[in-house]
Amino acid sequence: MTKHELAADPLEPDSLSWREQAVARSLDSARLRAETRVQRFLDAAIELFNSGSGRDFTVQEVVDRSGQSLRSFYQYFGGKHELLLALFEESVRSTTEYLNETISSEDDPLERLHCFVVEYYRLCRPTEVGTAMNGRAPFMAEFAQQLLTEYPKEAARVFYPLVTLFEEVLDGAAASGAVRTGPRHGAIVGVVLEAIMFNSFSSTIGGLSVRPRGEGSAEDLWDLIFHGIGTRPTD
Repeated sequence: MTKHELAADPLEPDSLSWREQAVARSLDSARLRAETRVQRFLDAAIELFNSGSGRDFTVQEVVDRSGQSLRSFYQYFGGKHELLLALFEESVRSTTEYLNETISSEDDPLERLHCFVVEYYRLCRPTEVGTAMNGRAPFMAEFAQQLLTEYPKEAARVFYPLVTLFEEVLDGAAASGAVRTGPRHGAIVGVVLEAIMFNSFSSTIGGLSVRPRGEGSAEDLWDLIFHGIGTRPTD
C-alpha cells in the first residue's frame, strides 16, 4: 500500500485509539464490578425485608448477608437511608414498567386511566410479613411518607417515571374527551397518586382499605376520583 493510498484511507475521526479502547474496557469492567456489588447489597436488603425484618434491618445485617465488607458498603452508599432510597427507586421503576405493560392492553383512553388507578392501588397494598415482593412496590406505601417528608428532592426524582406515565395516561383521556381539560394536570397527577398510595395503605380512616385484597376499595376510590362528590348542576 502506497503512502498516497494510506492518506486516502484515514482512520475514522471518531474511532478510538488502542490506548482509549484499553481504558474504555477497564472502565467497563470496573463499572460491571460496581453494579454487581451494589446489586448484591440490594438483593440482601430485599431478602431481609422478605424474611420479616421490614425496614428494621441493620447495615451490618445487609453486609453479612451480601457476603461483602462494611467498607465496600460505604463505598457505594452514604448510609442505610441511601440504600432504602435505592430500593425504593428500583420499586418505582419496576412498578412503572409493570403498569405500562398492563395498561397497554387497553385501547380505550378512559379504560387505560381506570386500569392504572386500580392496578396501582393493588400494588400499593401492604405486603404481609414473609411475602415475596416480586420486584414491585416493596416500600411503595411503607416508605413513601418518610421519603416525601424527609427527602422531598430525592422523592421527586424517584417518582419521576411513575409521574410521567400517569401524565401520559391522563393527557390521553383528556384528549379523548373522557375527562375535563380545565384543571392543571400537573397538580392532578400528584394529588391522585398520593390518594391512591396512602388510601391503599391506611385502614384507620373510613375503613375503605380493610376489605380482602382491596378490589372493592380500589373501585370505590376510582369512582371518587372520576366522579367526585358533587352532582351536575341543573340547567
